[in-house]
Amino acid sequence: MTDTYDAIVIGTSQGGRFLPVELAQAGRRVALVERDQLGGVCVNTGCTPTKTMVASARLAYQARRGAEYGVRTGPVSVDLAAVRERKRAMVAGARENYAGRLAQDGIDLIAGEGRFTGPNTVEVALTGGGTRELSAPVIVIDTGTRAKPLSIPGAGDVPVLDSTSIMELDEIPEHLIVLGGGYIGLEFGQMFRRFGSEVTIVQSAARLLMLEDEDVVDEVAAVLRDEGITVLTSSAPVRAEAAGGGRVRLTVRTEDGEQVIEGSHLLSAIGRVPNTEALTPEAAGIRLDDRGFIVVDEHLETSAPGVYAMGDVKGGPAFTHVSYDDYRVLRANLIGNEKASTRERVVPYAVFIDPQLGRVGLTEREARARGRAIRVAKLPMSAVVRAIETGETRGFMKAVVDADSGRILGAAVLGSEGGEIMTMIQVAMLGGLTHTDMAGAIFTHPLLAEGLNSLFGTFA
Repeated sequence: MTDTYDAIVIGTSQGGRFLPVELAQAGRRVALVERDQLGGVCVNTGCTPTKTMVASARLAYQARRGAEYGVRTGPVSVDLAAVRERKRAMVAGARENYAGRLAQDGIDLIAGEGRFTGPNTVEVALTGGGTRELSAPVIVIDTGTRAKPLSIPGAGDVPVLDSTSIMELDEIPEHLIVLGGGYIGLEFGQMFRRFGSEVTIVQSAARLLMLEDEDVVDEVAAVLRDEGITVLTSSAPVRAEAAGGGRVRLTVRTEDGEQVIEGSHLLSAIGRVPNTEALTPEAAGIRLDDRGFIVVDEHLETSAPGVYAMGDVKGGPAFTHVSYDDYRVLRANLIGNEKASTRERVVPYAVFIDPQLGRVGLTEREARARGRAIRVAKLPMSAVVRAIETGETRGFMKAVVDADSGRILGAAVLGSEGGEIMTMIQVAMLGGLTHTDMAGAIFTHPLLAEGLNSLFGTFA
């Protein structure tokens, strides 16, 4: 027997947490299918746990700097098991809050893994055994992504951590080797360095954070190296092997030849792949791109009418706030009968290293590649009064503006609370403000935001 619903949502990451509730409140009969933990990556293995641990690492770092501020402290050590338990408590609380909301709104929560058997039908292999057949005119896929497996020779013969398993360690690694110089690799690399590990970051590309401008990347690398992290770029991993005593030996190919690195732990942060195979999308006529991500139009509809995808599983910027905006688009269209679109949305983001990197809009490189006539301003954080007072002078603010209109095209803020300052610039962009408006605004003294006067004032 097939159970018929008005809507089926497969997966419960950020967008999938809210859309079923909205649909149910609008009077729809909704089935929500989840094969693992409620809340998806963000709640369980992404934003909530990692930023909780980043906070612990920053506190350890600041405690060691006490003498700089005239504060005497004793030797600083980190109890990683206690850090882990604090992280687990945060995750459990977020998950429980969500479960209560689902029950309150009468959503049929089905524990199991769903797969398409036709354009509007889903078979769920139930967690407790057996199957259920579901059908609905509207189906939303929100299955997210998972860590890309490491496939170099020998990877199967040594313990390889990923972004989930590394957070379950209860002892600090002696020497952590990190493969990958993107957001995940840098955040964990700095975190464990501050916990007390020796850390080596191995990046196969020529630079860290390949989407960023070169001056931003150079400053990030300088920050990491200043904290004692070894950063190797243009260094492709060749093979891994056991080194005895549970240690790992990694061979990398550099511009100067092969180099061998020996560490106690190996973290693979080389990217993520979509959770689409188990869905059998071909049974519903859902098209995938060459990397396995679901192809959608500007309204998030797949090639199968009535089937939509949201969040990381559709490719594009893999951020929780993108998934949340996907939810807003689908809510408007499925409930409000609107034609909301993802076209030309500006996606900000932050890299939670310390100092934070906040980014929005075009980089200088992107603007020049598009042939835009631009002006660029930079202000070192060492010129911002608040940063000087708090001893947080690393990094800089950078803005790209249109040379003719003075409108802000993009910004990067690498500094204390860089994400928050970037968001102020984003709001200015949304409001169509020019560099003149920002230079002449009154910002409270002495806040970090006051630096925006000086940053945009350089265009005068």
